[in-house]
Amino acid sequence: MSIRFILVATRHPGNIGAAARAMKTMGQAELWLVAPAAFPSAEASALASGADDLLARARVVGTLAEAVADCGLVLGTSARLRSEYYWPVLTPREAAPRLLAARASAPAALVFGTERTGLSNADFDLCHGLVHIAAHPDYESLNLAQAVQILAYELYCATGGEARRPRRGAPLAPVAELQRLRTHAGEVLAEIRFADRRAGPHLLRRLARIFGRAELDQHEVNILRGVLTAVQARRRRAGSPP
Repeated sequence: MSIRFILVATRHPGNIGAAARAMKTMGQAELWLVAPAAFPSAEASALASGADDLLARARVVGTLAEAVADCGLVLGTSARLRSEYYWPVLTPREAAPRLLAARASAPAALVFGTERTGLSNADFDLCHGLVHIAAHPDYESLNLAQAVQILAYELYCATGGEARRPRRGAPLAPVAELQRLRTHAGEVLAEIRFADRRAGPHLLRRLARIFGRAELDQHEVNILRGVLTAVQARRRRAGSPP
């Protein structure tokens, strides 16, 4: 069951499309629109950029009360902290697991206000808490799609989503090959009379640590050893003793 993303009185249809795209990239699929100024819209479709299916399934209703009538937990988003009334305030990271836990028994919703003024106090009367996205105090303004993206990302992470890392093209070099690289490097450093006073006698050990952190594969070890061999060959052609 997806979390219900509810956009209230969105003025610019492009923001609806951008919000749909932000949702889809994070696996969210339930978009509700409360009294949008213009929808459907070619501008919304253009900015959805592949998330047209979310726009096609979007529910359009007249009031926020209709959108949340069957919901359990409802959290409203706000760019500012409101002091005139008390609402429990959550960060996006705190809100995500609460929404995911609540959806097990009833639909759970995130509510986003209109672009210029956000949600009204009457809107917050229908919410159980406030989600505040912290930003630099010199410029705290996030656009609607940015706010949707941040909340959708935290939901994705809370469900176990992780960044996919590219697989290595080759296996790591065996330890024996790293030892040969270390020995080879030591030979070249001795030939060119290189001395690092800070590393002192531990220079080769530090080089070994560098090679270890780099997680070199066999091809990379071969490249480095080839460089070292080229240095030795150039010195010998120049008449330097081995």
